[in-house]
Amino acid sequence: VQLQASGGGLVQAGGSLRLSCAASGSIFSLNRLGWYRQAPGKQRELVASKTTGGATDVLSSVAGRFTISRDNARNTVYLQMNSLKPEDTAVYYCNAYTGTSNFWGRGTQVTVSS
Repeated sequence: VQLQASGGGLVQAGGSLRLSCAASGSIFSLNRLGWYRQAPGKQRELVASKTTGGATDVLSSVAGRFTISRDNARNTVYLQMNSLKPEDTAVYYCNAYTGTSNFWGRGTQVTVSS
């Protein structure tokens, strides 16, 4: 499985960005697609994920500001990030879980200036 992410960048606090991640390759079952992030000096954390059936997990600090959506037909997951804060600055990683294996995309930098 290959994951191609796009959409990161530099934005001022209060602004918005939309991340996209398309999965390709040997896709038989993408149980869960989601986004993690890792800020300098911190551990990687789950931001949001969505299963094929629609179950969603969202990090409490982004709930109400970030929305994850998924296009199952296109094996694509999106992360709409609104009201961005400087503490959202991190490298964001797309993740796919098949039920037996985890796959990671190359990170995309999100920088929020104050």
